[in-house]
Amino acid sequence: MNAPGNNQPFTDRLYLSAAPIWKKCMEHPFVKGIGDGSLPLEKFRYFMLQDYVYLYDYARVFALGTVKAKDPALMREFARNVDEVLHGEMEIHRAYMKRLGIPEEQAETVKPALPNLSYTSYMIAEAQAGTVADIVAAILSCSWSYADIGLSLAEIPGAADHPFFGEWIQGYAGEEYQKTNRSLIELMNRLSEGLPEDQKAHLEEIFVNCSLYELGFWDMAWQGG
Repeated sequence: MNAPGNNQPFTDRLYLSAAPIWKKCMEHPFVKGIGDGSLPLEKFRYFMLQDYVYLYDYARVFALGTVKAKDPALMREFARNVDEVLHGEMEIHRAYMKRLGIPEEQAETVKPALPNLSYTSYMIAEAQAGTVADIVAAILSCSWSYADIGLSLAEIPGAADHPFFGEWIQGYAGEEYQKTNRSLIELMNRLSEGLPEDQKAHLEEIFVNCSLYELGFWDMAWQGG
């Protein structure tokens, strides 16, 4: 993993709390299969379809941030992230679905598996009931863990050049995705400044819970494909 800095921003606390869970994600057979190229394509196909429908709800969580933000600059930041998901990250999925022979219309009719539905329902519930900081805590776990996995897999010799999985690794290890993730980390630190400990503890709880859901998503993809 890419260790946090020494200036102890709030996200260092989040990172350390989720680190044992993220380690399990990195060691998961699904993730390792992407890294060494051994993952069966049928498992990857199942994962991509589930992740595709997940991303629509992920974008909805960002959209709730746009609704709740009172500062115009923050509204624009949330709105920009909605666009990044719908026209950035989802392009990775669309490209793969084309290679796998899956029409976009078919992908958009996929029913989310129960672990997927539980994860997105939790994020949306926290976003609806909570603050903009709660929204970012829910979002950041997914974004940061994928950024971390992307960079880690890219360090494996030849992984980023794999004829099939290389594009996935490059997408999450690439500067565009990494820059978006760094912006979310910075936003989390800004929004957490001056908050009382009980609110910070709740943000940490959301972040850890979403990290556990991320691990469950990899389990779902491995078992369901």
